[in-house]
Amino acid sequence: MFKLFNTFSRKKEVFKPLRNKKVSMYTCGPTVYDFAHLGNLKTYVFEDILRRALKYNGYQVKQIMNITDIDDKIIKRAQEEKKNIFKITRPLAKIFFEDIKKLNVEKAEVYPLATAHIKEIIALVGKLLKKRFAYQGKDGSVYFDISKFKNYGKLSRLKKREIKIGARIEADEYNKSEAQDFVLWKQAKKPNEPFWKSPFGDGRPGWHIECSAMSMKHLGETLDIHAGGVDLIFPHHENEIAQSEAATGKKFVRHWVHGEHLLVNNQKMSKSLGNFYTLRDLEKRNFNPLAFRYLVLTSHYRSKLNFTWQSLKAAQNALDNLYDQYREIQNNNTAKGEKNTKIRKYEKEFLAAINDDLNTPKAMAIVWQTIGDGRLSAIAKKQPLLKFDKILGLGLAKLKPLKIPQKIRDLAEKREKLRINKQFIQSDILRKKIESLGYKIEDTAYGPKITAARR
Repeated sequence: MFKLFNTFSRKKEVFKPLRNKKVSMYTCGPTVYDFAHLGNLKTYVFEDILRRALKYNGYQVKQIMNITDIDDKIIKRAQEEKKNIFKITRPLAKIFFEDIKKLNVEKAEVYPLATAHIKEIIALVGKLLKKRFAYQGKDGSVYFDISKFKNYGKLSRLKKREIKIGARIEADEYNKSEAQDFVLWKQAKKPNEPFWKSPFGDGRPGWHIECSAMSMKHLGETLDIHAGGVDLIFPHHENEIAQSEAATGKKFVRHWVHGEHLLVNNQKMSKSLGNFYTLRDLEKRNFNPLAFRYLVLTSHYRSKLNFTWQSLKAAQNALDNLYDQYREIQNNNTAKGEKNTKIRKYEKEFLAAINDDLNTPKAMAIVWQTIGDGRLSAIAKKQPLLKFDKILGLGLAKLKPLKIPQKIRDLAEKREKLRINKQFIQSDILRKKIESLGYKIEDTAYGPKITAARR
């Protein structure tokens, strides 16, 4: 059984999609006004693990990840740089796709743009006005009336005193302890502001209505899974529920799944603290982007992850070690076709960990138990590791066997003879020569082990 923690019920539930083995999943994507930061990327990795786990369990997944390409922050940056908004959003969307590719995040089926769904957004706002869940304010903007939606606050567990009935604001900025009527359609007010024509005046969509319109356009009125970061529970996802269910009269989402925050040195990441990092910052320090993915896997998605350069270095070392171990397995062709009940035990334990609300720390421990089990031959470990990596996404299947040049093998053989004869000074000279040629030699009980030198 595949179990997921449902934010709405606050408990683990056996996952059951609406349509047999077909899963509709909506994941909140980037607002393309800047590079995605590590906190964003942590969420995208967790959502990728969820997608892979569903597929591993035999589900057919249709995932939609939106691209928010109209927003106050985008407009502000475009005005500062004196550019059309698309001159800001299109290059940054391209970089976003490059980032998630480097992290081995599988492609969603559709990446809808908010600006390509204005027709659907206008129709949804019109429906809410017709049903009197929305009203047009004196400023010309259209707002959702939260007093008309009796279940408002159920996802975020807001108390009644924290809800201001009838209060409204003009931007998507909220007091996090209070809920207010939120904007669905913003009236165009300033010169050079992007706008679209609508029956309720020239303007642009609010942030929340975009996701409801896009998700329902591509996945239908009820979704199996809606995922995102915990920061989106309120107000974004709360408002999505209200406007969607008010419009359709149907349950909007069956399973809400949220990933916890990423901290940097136990602090919130912010530009003002100088701890705001993107994938570019990791690459500048010569880290493999997949080292960050490995780091994310060592923490449960519902736990805060504390990022430090030391923890990333440890993740890089562990990843390099994993690659070395797997390449050694690739180079060992003995015991083909070996069957072992221990392998099936590890596979069963790994799947149980993943199916228990994506317990990746436990799953990673099982990976290392499999590798370190001396009762298994190297070749026997290959298939389970490849199976595990279909979920973990660390790129084992793409690794090529390490081809050790004959020159290096000859040097290693000479060194081994010197070492056996206790000519340690001469053997050490050869070891350093091997290292200078880009290889590392390690003495084991089974003889010298040669690997590529790490960065």
